[in-house]
Amino acid sequence: MATSTGEEIRVGEMAIRFLVEGEGSAGSVAVFEFVVPAGAKVAAAHSHDGYEETIYELEGLLTWTIEGTPIEVGPGEALCIPRGAVHQFDNRAGLDAKALAIVTPGILGPDYFREVAAVLDAAAGGPPDLAAIGEVMRRHGLTPAP
Repeated sequence: MATSTGEEIRVGEMAIRFLVEGEGSAGSVAVFEFVVPAGAKVAAAHSHDGYEETIYELEGLLTWTIEGTPIEVGPGEALCIPRGAVHQFDNRAGLDAKALAIVTPGILGPDYFREVAAVLDAAAGGPPDLAAIGEVMRRHGLTPAP
């Protein structure tokens, strides 16, 4: 059984910390905590065909848009994003938000976030290389929305 290293991965304004990696659960699940600062719009619209993603909100309020429908998720609420559903999220509220993401099966890992962070860091505050981000997404089982 593997435990978290506590490593915080910064992707733009967002902070991610894996609690369970797929390799520590025989591939059954990956769990990570993520913090989204107030006012941040962070996730590019995407889908994933290889896994479901369940979000459990711990603090604050995130607005998830799934297949074009916005859904606000607050503390103690959960949301399941089915395979293939195009989705994104942002923090429109005045408070930082913290949530857990549960990925089943556990095929999404910290390398995805490290690689996206490297592309954003390479942009040095300018516009990121969207083609490079799309390539990282596809390599890790995410499909960028058109």
